[in-house]
Amino acid sequence: MEENSNQIEKPIDKPKKKSSLVKKGLSLSVLTLFSRILGLLRQMTQAKFLGTTALSDAFGVAFQIPNLFRRLFAENSISVAFIPTFKGYLEDIKTQDGKKKAQDFVSATFTLVTFATVLFVTVGIILTPLILKIYYKKADVDSMLEATVLTRIMFPYLVVISIAAFLQGILNGMKIFSPSGFTPILFNAIVIAATYIFAPHMKNPARAMATGVIIGGSVQALFQVPFVLKNKWSLRLTSLRKSFSNPGTRKVLSLIGPTILGMAAYQLNDIVSSALATRTGEGIYSSLSYSLRLQELILGICAVTIGTVILPDLTGFAKKQAWDKFNQMLIQSIRIMAFIAIPVTFYSLCMDRSLIALLFQTGRFDENSIEMTVQVFRCHIVGLYFIALNRIVAPAFYAQQDTLSPTIAGLINFAVNMLLAIILSKFMGGPGIALALTIASGANMLMLFIFLRKNQNVAVRSIIGNTTLYTFRMIVFSVIASVPVLLLKNNILRIFGGHGRLISQGFPIAITAILFGTVGVSLMIVTRDPLVKNISEKIIRKIGRKTR
Repeated sequence: MEENSNQIEKPIDKPKKKSSLVKKGLSLSVLTLFSRILGLLRQMTQAKFLGTTALSDAFGVAFQIPNLFRRLFAENSISVAFIPTFKGYLEDIKTQDGKKKAQDFVSATFTLVTFATVLFVTVGIILTPLILKIYYKKADVDSMLEATVLTRIMFPYLVVISIAAFLQGILNGMKIFSPSGFTPILFNAIVIAATYIFAPHMKNPARAMATGVIIGGSVQALFQVPFVLKNKWSLRLTSLRKSFSNPGTRKVLSLIGPTILGMAAYQLNDIVSSALATRTGEGIYSSLSYSLRLQELILGICAVTIGTVILPDLTGFAKKQAWDKFNQMLIQSIRIMAFIAIPVTFYSLCMDRSLIALLFQTGRFDENSIEMTVQVFRCHIVGLYFIALNRIVAPAFYAQQDTLSPTIAGLINFAVNMLLAIILSKFMGGPGIALALTIASGANMLMLFIFLRKNQNVAVRSIIGNTTLYTFRMIVFSVIASVPVLLLKNNILRIFGGHGRLISQGFPIAITAILFGTVGVSLMIVTRDPLVKNISEKIIRKIGRKTR
C-alpha cells in the first residue's frame, strides 16, 4: 500500500512525476485487471445460469437501478467535489486547527452521504413497481414481478457502495490507491461464490446473484475502514445541522450542483436505452450487458486507472498554476490511451465471435446468444477510444473545479444518444442502441476538447496536435497488424475446431493475439515509438539494478 499522507507538499520535478504516474498507474492497473477479470467471470456466471432470457433481463434491470444513482451519490460526487475539497484541507493539516477542520469536514460528509442514500433507498424500495413500468410493457407481468423482487433486494446496495466510494475518496485524496483498488476484486468474487452457493436453495439463480451483490457491496465498504482509521480519520456521524453548515460540505454541494443536471441526463440516457432494449425483444438487454462487460474489462484497465491516478495531481498543478506540467500530464495520459485502446479495438473486431464464444458460451448461453452479443459488441467496441478519452479529459475540468463544462457535454451526449437510439433501434435492434452510444461518446469527447479551450493556460492546440498524430500512427499500425490475423484466423480456427471452447476458441485467440502483438510492437520499435522506448529503458534499468 502506498502512503504519501505525510508528504503532501512534496516538491515536484518532471522526471519524478512521470515516474510516479507510471508507478501508481501500473500498481492500480494490476488490481484493476484482476477486478475486471473477476467482473468478466461474474458476467460469465450470469451467462451460465441465466443466458439471454427474460430472467437475465430482469436481473440486469434490477441491478442497473441502484447503479444508476450510484454515479450521483458515489463516483460523481467523490471525484468532482469531495477529493478536490479534501485536498484543500490536507494542505493545512499540519496545524492542530487544520486537522480539526479536516476531521469535521470528513464527519459532515459521511453524515450527508449516509443520510441521503438511506432516505433515497427507502423511497426507492416503496416506488419500485412504478419505476419498473418504464422498462416493461403491460403484458410482461411475470418478468416485471420478478424484477420488482430483485430490485428491492439490491436497492440497499446504493447505501453501502456510496459509503465505500466516500472511504475511497479519503484514501485517494491522500494518494493511497491500493485498498480501494482491491475492493472490486472482493465484490466480484463474493457475487460469483454466492451464485453457486445460494442458487440451489432459492427460487431462481437471479435471486442468489442479488444476494451476493448486497454482501459484496457491504464488504467493499468494510474492507476500507481499517485503512481510513490507520491514517487517523474518524468515521462518526454528526447532526444534519452541522453537516449542512460545514464550509467544506457547502463547497461540495455547490460543486455537485451544476453536475446534477448532467448526471440526471446521464441516468436518463441509460434508463431510456435499457427501456428500448427490454421493449425491443427478449435477450437484447442481456446481450448489450454482456457486450458492455467485455468493453468495460478493456476500458477499466486503462482509462479508469489513469483517470483515478491523474486527478489528484492535475488538481495540484491547477492550484499551483503549474500549467506546463498540467498540459504534459494530459498529453502523456491521452497517448497511453491511444497506445492501448486503438490496437485492442482492431484486434477485438478481428476476433469478436471467438472472444464472445470463449467467454460466455456455456449453460444457457447458446449460439443465438452468441450471435446477438457479437452484433452488439461490434458497435460498442468501435467507441472504446472515445469513451477512454472522456474518462481522461473529464478530470482536467474537475481539477480546475469546473463542473459546468462536463455537465453541458453530458447533456449533448444524452441528446445525441437518445435521438439516435430511438431511430436506430427501429432499424437495427440491439446493435442500433450500441451504435448510438458510440456516436454519442464521440460527440461528448469533441465537446470536452472545445470547452477545454476556455482556459487559455491549457494548451489545447498542442494537446490535440500531439495526440492526433500519435492516434493516427496507432490506427495505421493496428490496420497493418490486423491483416495477417484476418488472413490466417479461419485456418487457425479450423485446426483447433471440434474441441471444448477453451481449445477451439482459446488457442486461436492466443495465437492471433501473439501474431497481432508481434507485428504491432515490431512496427513501434522500428519507428522508435516514444512510449515503447520509455518502457524499454525502464525495464533495462530495472534488470541492470538487479544484476549488480
